[in-house]
Amino acid sequence: MYKKLNTVIVKHPKDAFFSQEHLKKEWKKFNYIHEPDFTKAQQEFEQFLSIIKEHVDHIEYLPASERVGLDSLYAHDPVKFTKEGAIILKSGKKLRQPEAEAYKQFLKEKDIPILGELTGEAVADGGDLVWLDDRTLLIGRGYRTNDEAIRQIKKITKDVVDECIVVQLPHDQGEEECLHLMSFISIVDDNLAVVYSRLMPVFLRQMLIKRGFQLIEVPDEEYHRLGCNVLALAPRICMIVSGNPYTRQKLVDAGAAVYEYEGNEISYLGTGGPTCLTCPVIRT
Repeated sequence: MYKKLNTVIVKHPKDAFFSQEHLKKEWKKFNYIHEPDFTKAQQEFEQFLSIIKEHVDHIEYLPASERVGLDSLYAHDPVKFTKEGAIILKSGKKLRQPEAEAYKQFLKEKDIPILGELTGEAVADGGDLVWLDDRTLLIGRGYRTNDEAIRQIKKITKDVVDECIVVQLPHDQGEEECLHLMSFISIVDDNLAVVYSRLMPVFLRQMLIKRGFQLIEVPDEEYHRLGCNVLALAPRICMIVSGNPYTRQKLVDAGAAVYEYEGNEISYLGTGGPTCLTCPVIRT
């Protein structure tokens, strides 16, 4: 989650949102806070991309597709990458389920290897899968990821994972809201994590501390501004949505370089920070 990011997949809002007219029709259906501004969304994403381009060698762009909706902007969730290739997931949000097939086709066209695919009743989002280290996978069990998905993911990753740790997620704001495991933990170095402890199970917090992690605690108001959603571009080099000064300063105090982008339209309104906007393919 924190090593040098070499290859990443993103989707531009022009290819996810299409137009202001399309946004006007769709934003309520996808449970956005209010209607995003199409022009501002593109401007914000260009600023976001300019930071990514400084640090990442290869950027792949998901194409526009009428089969998928606004949330396809958040390229992280339909797949999760392992060292051996991608796991094709199926979102717990039904409106997002067509993204898996579109993503699969894209990966095949790009000759990016696929390790496995969820089938049957299994549902999972990439935001519920967190690599604690190279061989340890945390899986959030909540409204977006179910027990059958966890069973299948364990089977798919048996040769690349030594330990799968299931983290029970709270109800929090309910089934319609997007709460992922990555909503309250971002790992930005091998011993540094940004967390919102109020939603974190005690065992997980204790385990992180026991493993030597320093925890940066995000305050309530910044959690709601996606302050806990921090993307590591390399160890202690990270991105965060602007408007989270306390969290930013704590990261700086911990020796991190912190890049900010304006993310009201592309992040806050759709509840998807920089980790959600990016799908890391290769980290070294």
